[in-house]
Amino acid sequence: MYHSSVEKTAQVIATTGPGAAPGCATGGHHTSAGDPDMDLAAGLVQLTSLVQGIYARVSERHDLTPVQAKLLCVLLAGPRGMAELAQRFGVEKAALTGLMDRAERRGLAQRSAVPRDRRALQVTLTDAGRQAAIAFHAEVSAELDHLVSPLAPQDRERFRNTMARIIARRRASSVPDHHAGS
Repeated sequence: MYHSSVEKTAQVIATTGPGAAPGCATGGHHTSAGDPDMDLAAGLVQLTSLVQGIYARVSERHDLTPVQAKLLCVLLAGPRGMAELAQRFGVEKAALTGLMDRAERRGLAQRSAVPRDRRALQVTLTDAGRQAAIAFHAEVSAELDHLVSPLAPQDRERFRNTMARIIARRRASSVPDHHAGS
C-alpha cells in the first residue's frame, strides 16, 4: 500500500521509464481511470509515458528518431534559425549541428545563410522532409486521437481546452517577450 501520494508518484516515475509497461506501478498496484488513489502527478506521469511510447513507435515506423520527428514537425511551420532550434530543443548548438548533419545526409532538411546576417543559418525542410513530416504527423495524430477516443466528445473538448490553457500559461511564464519595446 502507498503511504503518501508523493511515494506513489515516485513509484510510478520509477516504473514508467523505457522498458517499463506504461501505467505500471510497483507492488502489482495498477492505477486506472476509476482508481480513487490516483493522484494528479501519477496520472500525468503515466499519460506522458503513453504519449512518449506512441511518439517513439510511430517515429520508428517512419525510420526516424523521436528527435528527428520533432525537428521535422517544428520545421513544417516554416524555416527556423539554428539558435532558435537549439533553444527550442534545449540543447547546445553543437548538439543541434549533429542532428542537422544527420537530417541533411538523409535529405530531410537543409541549412542556408540568412539573407541579412551572414553569421546566422536557417533550416528548412526539403521536399522529402516535408513529405516525411506530413506522414509522421498524420500517423502520430491518429494514434493520439485513438488514445483519447474513450472520452465522450464534450470531455475530449474540455481536456483539449484545459491542456491548451496549461500550455499557454506555462509558455507565458517561461518565455521572455522578445517584442518588448518594439
